[in-house]
Amino acid sequence: MPDALGRFAPCALIPIYNHGSTIARTVHALRAHGLPVLIVDDGSDERTRQVLDVLARDTGGVRLLRLPYNQGKGRAIGAGLLAAREAGYSHALQIDADGQHDTGDVPRFLDTGRAHPQALVCGAPVYDASVPRARLYGRYITHVCVWLETLSLALRDSMCGYRLYPLEAACAEIACKPPPARMDFDTEIAVRLMWRGVPVANLPTRVIYPENGLSHFRMFRDNLRISAMHTRLLLGMLPRAPRLLWRRFRGETACVA
Repeated sequence: MPDALGRFAPCALIPIYNHGSTIARTVHALRAHGLPVLIVDDGSDERTRQVLDVLARDTGGVRLLRLPYNQGKGRAIGAGLLAAREAGYSHALQIDADGQHDTGDVPRFLDTGRAHPQALVCGAPVYDASVPRARLYGRYITHVCVWLETLSLALRDSMCGYRLYPLEAACAEIACKPPPARMDFDTEIAVRLMWRGVPVANLPTRVIYPENGLSHFRMFRDNLRISAMHTRLLLGMLPRAPRLLWRRFRGETACVA
């Protein structure tokens, strides 16, 4: 069941920090697919705040949740997931504000979520030549770590920020232990949901790096955080290993699409 009432009621969730020049295009594309949109402003600058105020005022189906200061992508997503659940939605489609993600794939994410309502539907990026080589190669290290942390090959890419969350499971995990506040959120919440027994659906989707795009990834600082996260998750896997292996043997957390 998608939620306690057996509904599939999705919304879109956009965390944003200073992407004032691209957010309107993303919002209007999502609204064209009929999705209600929840924007979480993570302490953006005044220019972006003004853009968001206009969007929330003039665009039907758009709600703005404003954090008092910049707290990090993970904190913004976590606040958005809890707010979406509180508003009565069963699923939240996380998508970036900077135009990296192909909104044309929204129906595919929703169809997959509707068919597999208990699953975490994760984007599996298909990159073009715009992807920075260092970022691309670094992802493979995380892929291997996640396969070890989950004792499973089910999740193809834990770092993609284009995904559909089943809110009941996601919010239960957040309530159990708040996830990381910054760029390590996407991977850690995916691993912890798999530990919880949530199945995974991988959906190939085109991802671009826009020319002159604004990235908040800080190579040294965020790689340190990601390294600490993998150490923490690998240690957390050890006491869970027998249960994870048993689930894998039974196929309970296998890829479902």
